[in-house]
Amino acid sequence: MDISNLTIGQIKKIACSPHGNSLDFRQALSADNRAGVREIYMKLLRAENVMALEMKRLAKLFLYEEDLKAGGYYPVAGVDEAGRGPLAGPVVAAAVILPEDAVLVNLNDSKKLTPARRELLAGQIKETALAWSVGISSVEEIFTENIHQAGLNAMRRAVAGLAVKPAHVLVDGFKIDRLEYPQTPIIEGDGLSASIAAASILAKVTRDDMMDSYHELYPQYGFDRHKGYGTPEHLKALAVYGPCPIHRAGYRPVQECLQL
Repeated sequence: MDISNLTIGQIKKIACSPHGNSLDFRQALSADNRAGVREIYMKLLRAENVMALEMKRLAKLFLYEEDLKAGGYYPVAGVDEAGRGPLAGPVVAAAVILPEDAVLVNLNDSKKLTPARRELLAGQIKETALAWSVGISSVEEIFTENIHQAGLNAMRRAVAGLAVKPAHVLVDGFKIDRLEYPQTPIIEGDGLSASIAAASILAKVTRDDMMDSYHELYPQYGFDRHKGYGTPEHLKALAVYGPCPIHRAGYRPVQECLQL
C-alpha cells in the first residue's frame, strides 16, 4: 500500500477507519519517515498494546465461569446487589448470564467505573447477555426484614427472573439461602468474575435510575446526586425537611429525625 502521496490528515482518517487495522496499512506507516506519520503509527501501536492488556484482563475475569463449565456447569449466572448502605431507596439486585465469547471492554466492578461508563456497559451487557434480570426489595421490606434479608430477597428474585435457567450461580460476597441452584459465593467477586461484574453494573445503573426518578418526586433531598447515601448534603436535607416515604426508617440518621 502506497501512502507517500497522502496528506497526514488523509492518513489519520484511514487510521480511524476499519482499514486502519490492515497489515498493508501498518507496514506502509512503518516505512514512512514523516514525523506526523510516525506519530500516527506509534499511537496505533500504543492502542494495540492497551487493548491486548485489556483482553488479558478480561480473560482472567472468565476463569470462574470457565472452571465451572469444565466441571459440567453451564450456563453460569452472576449475581450482585446495589444499595445496601444508603439511607433511602430500595436495594436492587441483578443476575446476568454471559455467553462464552462475550467481549465487554472495561467490564469491571461497578464501583470502579464512572457513571457514563456504567451506562454504556449496561446497554452492552443487556444486548450481549444470554439472559439478565433485576430483583428489587422495597424500603418497607428493608424495615420489616432488615437490609440483609431484603438483599437476599432481591437476589433470589433476580435469579428467578432469568429467562435462561442457570446450572450454577456465582454470588458476590455471601451465599444466598433458599436458592434452588448450586452456588459459589466469592468475596469481592464483582472484581473477579465477569458475570458478577456485569450484574453489579446492572444493579447499580438500575438503582441509580430509580433514585433519579425519586428526585423528581422529592427534589429537596438531592437524590439525583447522592442516590440516597448519607452525604453531608443528604444529612442536612434530612435535618431540614425530615424523612420522606422512601427513607429507611430503621436506619439511625432517619430514626433520629423521626424522634425530633
